[in-house]
Amino acid sequence: MAEPQTNTPAPARGGVISPVLTIDSERLFRDSAFGQRVTREIEAESEQLATENREIEAALEAEERELTEKRSQMKPAQFRLLADAFDEKVQRTRTEQAAKNRALSEALDLERERFLSAAAPVLEQLMRNSDAAVILERRRVFVSSSVIEVTDEAIALLDEAIGTGLTDAD
Repeated sequence: MAEPQTNTPAPARGGVISPVLTIDSERLFRDSAFGQRVTREIEAESEQLATENREIEAALEAEERELTEKRSQMKPAQFRLLADAFDEKVQRTRTEQAAKNRALSEALDLERERFLSAAAPVLEQLMRNSDAAVILERRRVFVSSSVIEVTDEAIALLDEAIGTGLTDAD
């Protein structure tokens, strides 16, 4: 005798059928190929900025020592002009380096937004495959069954669909 046919969709990749799914969005980004690429790039730029900061700090310390040594050979008014100019240089440098640091944070935020935009259709497909009406952030759910947690499945689908987020033209 033939098996009766049902209208329940088959889950993709052995996934779960549930009206509610949960996902760890932080891990989704971090463990995806896209997120790993972004993390590597931001970490490299951050290390480069830290190296630059150390070099600038060493140069400013040397300049400050030099200025201090000249102090006894100068009139107070002359020294004050040089000291004020040095202080202004230090403040300007701090502002410039802080702006570079903010730019890195903004770049990370922008990449996260790009990721979420690219992930939306994949997550919608995962919802359809699981017959789900909603995907909730796992950390905002008080209690749930681990069966409805689909982060690993979402990462695998995202890696297939968007990979690192770079195109051949990049």
